[in-house]
Amino acid sequence: MKQITRVALAPMTLEDIGRVLEIERESFRTPWPTDAYAHELRENRLATYIVARVDDALVGYAGMWVILDEAHITTIAVDPHYRGQHIGERLLVGLIDAALDRGARWMTLEVRRSNTTAQALYKKYGFREIGTRKGYYSDNREDAIVMWTGNLRERDVQDRLAALRRDLLSG
Repeated sequence: MKQITRVALAPMTLEDIGRVLEIERESFRTPWPTDAYAHELRENRLATYIVARVDDALVGYAGMWVILDEAHITTIAVDPHYRGQHIGERLLVGLIDAALDRGARWMTLEVRRSNTTAQALYKKYGFREIGTRKGYYSDNREDAIVMWTGNLRERDVQDRLAALRRDLLSG
């Protein structure tokens, strides 16, 4: 694992897609089709996608759709060589900030039942398990846990996010 000190978040561009697809294939059993990210960036006005860079290297990405006042996280992935260094957490905070900027009040996502690392991160940021989608993942029929935040605009949620952000950026 490479040790890093500085991570920069930026909007995903079409030029980033090649590297995003490499990380996608290393991270997921059923990666998105090659043209999916280009479509999201060019055509989907509901979509927001960001990337994480260490120096000039793209090491992670995340995306969501914001529909009215709800943000649905579609993906978060980090290069396996850079995992365990809070890059996924920084991407999650970047999505939360972008969701708030776009007027969202709540966030939701689905996560594999077996992905306890991601579940722990989401719980840390106030996501709660509210249900299960049986057989959701097509590769192995694994269940998805559906998670939602509380109201992102409530004072206690904002205070918790500010404290977590301080801890993340100071560490």
